[in-house]
Amino acid sequence: MPVLATEAGPAWRHRTSRQSLALWVGWLALVALFVFCWQVMTRDTIWAFVADAPTQAADIGSRMFPPRWSYIDKLLVPLWDTLNIATLGTILGIIFAIPVAFLAARNTTPSVWIARPIALFIIVASRSINSLIWALLLVSIIGPGVLAGIVAIGLRSIGFVAKLLYEAIEEIDEKQVEAVRATGASGAQVIDYAIVPQILPTFFGVAVFRWDINIRESTILGLVGAGGIGLQLQASLNVLAWPQVTMIFIVILATVVLSEWVSAKVRHAII
Repeated sequence: MPVLATEAGPAWRHRTSRQSLALWVGWLALVALFVFCWQVMTRDTIWAFVADAPTQAADIGSRMFPPRWSYIDKLLVPLWDTLNIATLGTILGIIFAIPVAFLAARNTTPSVWIARPIALFIIVASRSINSLIWALLLVSIIGPGVLAGIVAIGLRSIGFVAKLLYEAIEEIDEKQVEAVRATGASGAQVIDYAIVPQILPTFFGVAVFRWDINIRESTILGLVGAGGIGLQLQASLNVLAWPQVTMIFIVILATVVLSEWVSAKVRHAII
């Protein structure tokens, strides 16, 4: 901390003059950036619509209640499809994420200059594209349906699982690896007996956590034709059947809450 000399003796200051000036310049730049971003965001805004938004929201809200409880029997099959999309997509993503993680980890990759960059690129590519965009592309390629949703969830899950898994591999205790290798074990045996036991709790925790995330993401894939309960949601929105929309929201909320509870219980039992 700077100390300035005065007639009464040394005086303590929290910042020097240069630091204070830099702080004020930084705040000024932040305010200028905020003003610029606000202008960009509101350039095409029709403020008459914004002013009327509370009235419109209240009108739609009044139409959404009470929910159409008789519609729930038509949601059972789409809900089952949604659960299948999330579960099978998670399994598909894990199958591809495991080898990618071992290729990306510095202590298990066969080549730091070739295999690792390729694996890292796969991880980044998977994580940078949202599952809804994957579904939109896959519906155009393989057609609408549950299969497109499963593959979309799988492609999205690869990067998430592989990133956390390869970080866990890089943080293992190398002494256990050296001990197993000293017995004359092969590379596969070293992985099987020294690396896998150390990362197994992390692997199960990440897998269950990703499945929980995929439950939520799979509920909206039907909006682009990738199957699941999102198809029913899109159909109800198209005909302005607001009581049905409310019923779908209730089912989605209950499913997400249940999956969150199951995920927390499983993670607690594993970890």
